[in-house]
Amino acid sequence: MLVKIYRISSGTAWEEVVGYSRAIRVGDIIEVSGTAAVDGDKVISPNNFYEQTRFILNKIDKALKDTGSGIEDVVRTRIYITDIAQWKEVGRAHMEFFSQIKPAATMVEVKSLIKEGLVVEIEATAVVRNKEN
Repeated sequence: MLVKIYRISSGTAWEEVVGYSRAIRVGDIIEVSGTAAVDGDKVISPNNFYEQTRFILNKIDKALKDTGSGIEDVVRTRIYITDIAQWKEVGRAHMEFFSQIKPAATMVEVKSLIKEGLVVEIEATAVVRNKEN
């Protein structure tokens, strides 16, 4: 069986430099790459864990919508933060998006992210349910 692969780009320069896609859809499974709070080269809400998480989850929702899905289809998130003591702020924003969905989730502390001021990066996996492909 041949399965079509859809690649979604957000148009950032990093995608071409590193060689990746914002999201990939293979059948009913969508993988969203690590997503940070950047708009072009600008860091959104530098060093603010809560606001960056909200921005990122909205950005992930947009990528999912571009693949025919949405945040309601997320089954897993992987959250990387630069200070684990800020887990409550990240968790609060995550709960605002996922209070009814409750995907499997992992949160780990990392030493740093790719750009100064970034403190959160999130990956997501979604499974499209009961929708036209």
